[in-house]
Amino acid sequence: MKVLVTGGCGFIGSNFIHLLMEKYDDVEIRNLDKLTYCGNPENLKDIEKDPRYEFLKGDICDRDAARKAVKGADAVVNFAAESHVDRSIKYPDEFLRTNVIGVEVLLDAAKEAGIGRFVQVGTDEVYGSVMEGFSKEEDPLSPNSPYSASKAAGDLLALSYYRTYGLPVVVTRSSNNFGPYQYPEKAIPLFVTNLISGGKIPLYGDGGNVRDWLYVRDNCEAIDLILREGESGQIYNVGGGDHISNMELVKKILAVMGKDMESVEFVTDRPGHDRRYALDSGKIKKLGWKPESDFRENLESTVEWYERNESWWKALKEKAEIIEW
Repeated sequence: MKVLVTGGCGFIGSNFIHLLMEKYDDVEIRNLDKLTYCGNPENLKDIEKDPRYEFLKGDICDRDAARKAVKGADAVVNFAAESHVDRSIKYPDEFLRTNVIGVEVLLDAAKEAGIGRFVQVGTDEVYGSVMEGFSKEEDPLSPNSPYSASKAAGDLLALSYYRTYGLPVVVTRSSNNFGPYQYPEKAIPLFVTNLISGGKIPLYGDGGNVRDWLYVRDNCEAIDLILREGESGQIYNVGGGDHISNMELVKKILAVMGKDMESVEFVTDRPGHDRRYALDSGKIKKLGWKPESDFRENLESTVEWYERNESWWKALKEKAEIIEW
């Protein structure tokens, strides 16, 4: 199978490419990435000379680049997105451009090329804050940030191309991912790298916001399954099943790293901060998927990865924009 992966130098995209390269001898991967601040070619340095892998620098909003990238591909998996909620509050226009217009450009290119499968990779944040129960694929969308609103728009646009043009689109919506190669503006790598550097964990509000944590490898396995066996026109929730408050998460990280609450600093909460996300993943489990790994073990291995790869994240963190409220 020839797969175009967009945003493949980012966190989940690079992990997905590694997974496909490890699992399948006959896969050919073309990676289209703009190399924004969080797109890092170092994430794929170990495979850059593999004949099954090709890198193209380009923007999914560029129609010529999109057409060139999809040419000859059997499938498209779209990871390309602006994804940091805090940045979306400050720079909403960047999120609308990539997460909506970019999706439209890529869908058009895929339609013109007769692509056999288009996977739009989404987020649980489109459902908004869910105080009780679990979000199902047919639930109304209620996004509360420019990021989640732009992702909801991209999902709906992709599904419209299935219904209007017959493009074989599938949408995934995963919960909070964590693991290696995650840019250190996100919660777990930010907390871990701050502690490694002798700093403190900045904890929003009262720390009571709940997230459903999913190890990135498990999400990539789910996306691979959906790519191959998902039903066109359908949405698949992918949740880790570990519903943990930010305070609980901080305490688990502190325990792994031998620190205490003296290493925590409470900071002003961000605007519109959703209180709780929780996904019903029953639909994808019927395809045969389930998270294979233990949260505590994965958290420990993630901490160890950042401890071993200080040279990877230190340069990124030195130039990262810290957004405060």
